[in-house]
Amino acid sequence: MTPTDPAADPAPADDSVLLRTEGRAAYIVLNRPRALNALTHAMVRRIDQALAAWEHDPAVETVVLTGAGERGLCAGGDIRAIYDDARTGGSASADFWRDEYHLNARIARYPKPYVAVMDGIVMGGGVGVSAHGGVRVVTERSRIAMPETGIGFVPDVGGTYLLGLAPGELGTHLALTGQQLGARDALLCGLADHFVPSDRLPRLVADLASDPVREVLARYVAEAPPGVLGEQRAWIDACYTAHGVEEIVDRLQNHGAQAAKEAAETLHTKSPTALKVTLSSLRRARQLGPLERVLEQEYRVSCAALASADLVEGIRAQVVDKDRDPRWSPAGLADVTDDDVARYFAPLGARELALAADRSPQEVPW
Repeated sequence: MTPTDPAADPAPADDSVLLRTEGRAAYIVLNRPRALNALTHAMVRRIDQALAAWEHDPAVETVVLTGAGERGLCAGGDIRAIYDDARTGGSASADFWRDEYHLNARIARYPKPYVAVMDGIVMGGGVGVSAHGGVRVVTERSRIAMPETGIGFVPDVGGTYLLGLAPGELGTHLALTGQQLGARDALLCGLADHFVPSDRLPRLVADLASDPVREVLARYVAEAPPGVLGEQRAWIDACYTAHGVEEIVDRLQNHGAQAAKEAAETLHTKSPTALKVTLSSLRRARQLGPLERVLEQEYRVSCAALASADLVEGIRAQVVDKDRDPRWSPAGLADVTDDDVARYFAPLGARELALAADRSPQEVPW
């Protein structure tokens, strides 16, 4: 243990994040396997504190993020806690997002190799703590998604920034439908960098303690299995360039591709308000510049969603009662007005996130 190592803390608040240093590497393990390693506020703070300490520790050359258990890295934020907070009109979720988005920005700017092992399920907040990293590893078991529109929410944690950079309209399709990505499609969309078969992960993670990242990757990276999005680019680009969500759905329904019709059916199950706000958020993000400005926008949108009926109803239907029958309000796309959407982007005054930095992402030498 090094003197600045946060893992040396003799009495951490809980064991939901495990920290250790070994050789040249520092390791972060998300350790709530029964909850698919869903993030709590305490976990976000502990990760941020660890990264801040290791950033200035010369003994730490590489940081490695993994998740406990066999099911995935992280299924997102603690949705049930957000539900309880939204129902009571609390501010705990806004406080959580503030720290979480600060963490996302730290990861994106981290000056040392940050290796995120995106094995299994990686959704929502799980994308935020992994896909902004400099070295993102996927496996044949990876299932990556931003499924927020299905609970009346909007992609956050820098998700609109990442999806806005995907080729063509792939990011729009993923943001609106919440479709899960396998390894090849995650690589295509820029959400991952390398494919490593899952049975090689233990050796890869162990080797990072003794060898540089580039050398370790060279030993274990392989060719990813086929994906689906590459062959679907034509209809995705043709349909999702439409002006608004109604027109997107119309184009999907009338396209000859069966997958396009299935996408239209998927959109009919999502929150109409969330769909319209997501489309606007994504398109605005493409014009905002650096990640920090996008996170500021997402914070406004998330805080507005916290006060919306659809977020509570969506979590009720999908997570609490699990009847899978949300009653959205408004119920139809045509009933969601431009003013309804604009309210999600209203300035927060003194409550703004204030992260923005006028600089481009740093070049990494490793």
